[in-house]
Amino acid sequence: MPARTSWIPYALIAPSVIFLGALFLVPLVQTIWLSFSVGDGFSMENYQRMAGDLNFSLAVRNTFLLTLVVVPLQVVLALAMATMVTKLDKGRDLVLWVLTIPLGISDLAAGLAWLALLQNTGYLNSALYALGLIQGPMGWLSQETPWALFFAIVLAELWRATAIVLVILIAGLQLIPKEFSEAAEIFGAKPWTRFTKITLPLLKPSLQSALILRTVLAFEVFAVVYALGGRNFPVLAGEAYVWQNDNQNYGAAAAYAVLIMAISLAATAVYLRILRTRPEQLP
Repeated sequence: MPARTSWIPYALIAPSVIFLGALFLVPLVQTIWLSFSVGDGFSMENYQRMAGDLNFSLAVRNTFLLTLVVVPLQVVLALAMATMVTKLDKGRDLVLWVLTIPLGISDLAAGLAWLALLQNTGYLNSALYALGLIQGPMGWLSQETPWALFFAIVLAELWRATAIVLVILIAGLQLIPKEFSEAAEIFGAKPWTRFTKITLPLLKPSLQSALILRTVLAFEVFAVVYALGGRNFPVLAGEAYVWQNDNQNYGAAAAYAVLIMAISLAATAVYLRILRTRPEQLP
């Protein structure tokens, strides 16, 4: 009987393998090849063109700066919200549902919503003007106010994408046995000590997954940035879009895509190394 059914596991995973191969591996190989090819030959011309782009260094700086600010803030906020939610006795499901509403909103829709709030004739300026705090419309999203534009993008990303980190961390907190914290409380450990010495170490696998997911997506941020700032705030994914659609240069766009992938893989390797958890340390 085992010999007859040995093919069943392979048959069950075959659709997933075919799906990944057709919609992920094949385009990945094609993109890498496209980035290294000019005409019919192998060339580094696309990468040279990318590095010589006027917005390249600015796009790299903006992407890394946005990632370094947004990702830690999202983890801290999600950790605080997850701890609050897990301590609720009543209404936990309702609170969690409200906090995860942004998960159902697309990146572009979130960007447009914040654009309606922060543009010159938006709700924020209207409210400030009605209160007599400003004399006329303030340009929060213009090229003349780069830091205001940056913080607007940060706020939009925090509102839009913190929920996915929250869901991951709540799932991790629910896997931690309550007996650990209760035993530490009996021995006189303070709440902060229990959190730093018990909860955080046991939450490390969930933190690792959340950091990898959010960092990779942060390096790929585009729709929110494009909706709020357009070309006033260049990012790597935005430059790839410009090279493909505006300049009709698919090789340079592929070079940007490969660069984003390389940075994401490097960040993933760092997280896997730093937050590595041994099996005996799991809850």
